Amino acid sequence: MNTDTLIRDLTDHLIPVEPLPGPAVRLGRWLALALPVLAVLVWLEGPRADLAQRLGDPRFALALAAALATGISAGWAALASTVPGLPGIRQAVPLIPAALWLAVTGEGCWRQWLALGPDALSGIGTPQCFPEIVMAGTLPALALVWLARKGASLHPARTAALAALAAAALGAAALELFHHSETAIIGLVWHLGAVAAMSGLAALAGGRLFRLNAKA
Repeated sequence: MNTDTLIRDLTDHLIPVEPLPGPAVRLGRWLALALPVLAVLVWLEGPRADLAQRLGDPRFALALAAALATGISAGWAALASTVPGLPGIRQAVPLIPAALWLAVTGEGCWRQWLALGPDALSGIGTPQCFPEIVMAGTLPALALVWLARKGASLHPARTAALAALAAAALGAAALELFHHSETAIIGLVWHLGAVAAMSGLAALAGGRLFRLNAKA
């Protein structure tokens, strides 16, 4: 068989490959699934009684917006990390809203400590909110991992951690709409703690989640 015949035979049997949508397109698809899921969860649980009052509090509104921004930007970063050639520095974008979220929550903790002293730590040993955040973030996390696996992750641990950060941050934001934290310190420990724990565990599992895809 000569070269021309071989090339013709190969091209005749080629299967068209659908181009991978960009990170923004896949992010939109993820949000189209994740946001309704979280909205249904809030509806089933019932909005907190003081929600309107809390939304009027600039600190609460800023923390909520920062959590949402962290989730959305981390989702984009997770998907961008599966596109070889995109600057890696873009994957650090979620650090900006995450730092704001931490700062606002930390400032609330400091004010409550000054006002209440050691009483602000009351109930901190009970894992409040942790199961709810895990429950709220599980389906969005699985959906984001599925979308990320369509690409090629060169840093599996980072991709997995960003995906978990995105899902957990959105879950924590949704939780604020129906769950009342006793103190800001409990919110810091169990809300942001749950987000950090999910991201860390996902990073440890990143190799298994994405390297298997590379072998497929």
